[in-house]
Amino acid sequence: MNPAKIDTSLFQRLRFVLVETSSPGNVGAAARAIKTMGFSELVLVNPRFPDVLQREEAVAFASGAQDILASARIVDSVEQALEGCNFAAALSARLREFSPPLTAPRALAAQLAGDATLNAAVLFGSERYGLPNEVVEKCNVLLNIPANPEYSSLNLAQAVQVLAYECRVAASENLSPTGAGEIGFQGNAASLTDIDGMFAHLEQALIEIEFLDPVSPKKLMPRLKRLFSRAQLETEEVNILRGIASQILTKRRRLNRS
Repeated sequence: MNPAKIDTSLFQRLRFVLVETSSPGNVGAAARAIKTMGFSELVLVNPRFPDVLQREEAVAFASGAQDILASARIVDSVEQALEGCNFAAALSARLREFSPPLTAPRALAAQLAGDATLNAAVLFGSERYGLPNEVVEKCNVLLNIPANPEYSSLNLAQAVQVLAYECRVAASENLSPTGAGEIGFQGNAASLTDIDGMFAHLEQALIEIEFLDPVSPKKLMPRLKRLFSRAQLETEEVNILRGIASQILTKRRRLNRS
């Protein structure tokens, strides 16, 4: 008996996450945008209206994509929205001082299509404020759509459509990122939950050895997050870093007791 094949196509591995969306119409239009490109997973984080998926405006703007609304999930936090993901991209029109590496939609799409181990999410912020810095810092890359610099404001659903289109083209052409496979063996990408745990563990160790002052932490942790986001950490690498942090804490506490 042949084992069942697992669908690893990008259409099954990519999640669209709307954070604190205000307009039901934008939610419906975003659902329509991802369905037209063959995607189906939509997650809302703390939308303005708890019943947004049933609102008349959302249903009207979905225009045939009501099944996407019906299967969409509403969660309380970005952490919940990213459960099961090992890669996340934050879309923002403005650059951040301590953001992860900057990339364009086409380059991201090629990377995601070319690496079947990536279970990814693309995060879109609220219509008025975009994504907060603490959410951007959780992501592996910062996305910027190359629009007219004199007028670069895109509607939320338009931005979703651009990303969904680029990912469809990349998935259909089976593009792969430049340089893929050049480093030999590659392990499984670490989940974002595991990476968050690693940073918390590392922060404890840095405080314990008095390298980090919790009263005045400055920008140390955001800088470290930016550094590690460029590395695309694998599960084993996260485990190694957590092992180092554990050893630091253990040794330090033994010294303190002696």
